[in-house]
Amino acid sequence: MKTSHGLHLHGSSLCTPYLLLVPLGLLAVLLVLPSLGSSHVRSGDLGVLCNGRGGGYAVVASGADETTKEAPRPEFSLLVGVLTMPKRRERRDIVRMAYALQPQPPASVARVDVRFVFCNVTDPVDAALLAVEIKRHGDVLVLNCTENMNDGKTHEYLSSVPRIFASTPYDYVMKTDDDTYLRVAAMAEELRTKPRDDVYLGHGFAVGDDPMQFMHGMGYVVSWDVAQWVSTNQEILRYNDTHGPEDLLVGKWLNIGKKGKNRYSLKPRMYDLDWFMDNFQPDTVAVHMLKDNKRWAATFRYFNVTAGIEPSNLYHLP
Repeated sequence: MKTSHGLHLHGSSLCTPYLLLVPLGLLAVLLVLPSLGSSHVRSGDLGVLCNGRGGGYAVVASGADETTKEAPRPEFSLLVGVLTMPKRRERRDIVRMAYALQPQPPASVARVDVRFVFCNVTDPVDAALLAVEIKRHGDVLVLNCTENMNDGKTHEYLSSVPRIFASTPYDYVMKTDDDTYLRVAAMAEELRTKPRDDVYLGHGFAVGDDPMQFMHGMGYVVSWDVAQWVSTNQEILRYNDTHGPEDLLVGKWLNIGKKGKNRYSLKPRMYDLDWFMDNFQPDTVAVHMLKDNKRWAATFRYFNVTAGIEPSNLYHLP
């Protein structure tokens, strides 16, 4: 199967067929990949699950006897969209490992699905290599837009998700970047006590007398109803109000529309890593500005991601 924009979709899903939605001329392709061939994921693993949402992988914790017990219904669900670009393949490999090798929230608390979000992939080399990622990981969402970071991509993401997942909505939708290390269990614990409606949560920025006029673009969460409002609000498009710093614009839309009234700032638990890489915090929810491998390595060391490697004569690391 080949899209009109050059991206080939190979294989078939063991869970669901490919999903192609074309609402009002807006094309959004949800790429669905095979499952791991197992009905469960071991605690701490990350894999492709038959989740009723078109494949992808889910962050879940599971017990040893999961094959004989029905999985508990989670208290809430969260979609994490990691905005990235085709040529950042090495970065995506690092981010995938970051999600896979961290403690997960209990399955009874939260279901967290993670997807890497692209605009149309037109370069044939990028399309072929992305198809390999899709075949292997099944965690990609391609939107109908020209690739960008501050020229409407976030609006395309927030407005497409409610249509793509209309039959199986999430409680929350998160936008984050591929230079952010998100600690999923910490975020889930924060969301657990929050309302399920009219929520806008992240690292709040104060402007004038408003203590949280918008949330930092490193990562923010809106409840499903807020994403639906963005999806159906024609004023945003009518005034071409999607071009510019995406985090500031999202706050502007919600302020004008009087949405996201339940606002929560997780500052200082969501923060930028400083120049000296020495401002890590043990109760971190998300750390941003991981622009190179040195910064990712420092993050992994601080949070003990590399701890517990079994001794072996096959490798020796400092």
